[in-house]
Amino acid sequence: MTPRYIAFEGIEGCGKSTQARLLAESIGAVLTRETGGTTVGARIREVLHDPANTHLSPVAEALLIAGDRAQHRSEILEPALSAGRHVVSDRSVYSSIAYQGYGRGLPLEMLRTVNDWALGGRWPDLVVLLDIDHGSAMARLADRSLDRFELEDSGFFGRIADGFRNMAASDPVHWEVIDGRNDAASVAEAVRRCVTDRLGL
Repeated sequence: MTPRYIAFEGIEGCGKSTQARLLAESIGAVLTRETGGTTVGARIREVLHDPANTHLSPVAEALLIAGDRAQHRSEILEPALSAGRHVVSDRSVYSSIAYQGYGRGLPLEMLRTVNDWALGGRWPDLVVLLDIDHGSAMARLADRSLDRFELEDSGFFGRIADGFRNMAASDPVHWEVIDGRNDAASVAEAVRRCVTDRLGL
């Protein structure tokens, strides 16, 4: 069977990490994440998510994430796919387009070009968008300290959510939108059904 690359997307608190883990366990895939899926990436992630780094420019932020992505492709994605393993990732290149493009206002085509280079052209085969409103998402994060991204205002996340929805609507062949407000078991069932229908897994 052709190895598949599946990514989960959505705003902070949508349930990506949980659903990525459940799906990876279900289909025997390599579970990973962006940013921070490698040792080098973990160090980049510390800089990106540290609330003290309020002076980080949007361009620097985008380039740091692209660097993480290039390392992730080289160290995790390509070896796993070459070995015939499916890969399930908590976030992917589309987060850069949503967060730094729609959210920060950087040029979308520039972000696509830079990240296509970082990926070596290997974009996800299927993207599962867990769609949820900002208020519901933040309620899930209420019992822990928030990172630099999670501390952004609702306007920022509104633009990101719109960006994700726009990308999903413009590419229905590769995207599936699932209501992230439902309980984890119901979402996992919908995800599993989607993966079976779309990819035969």
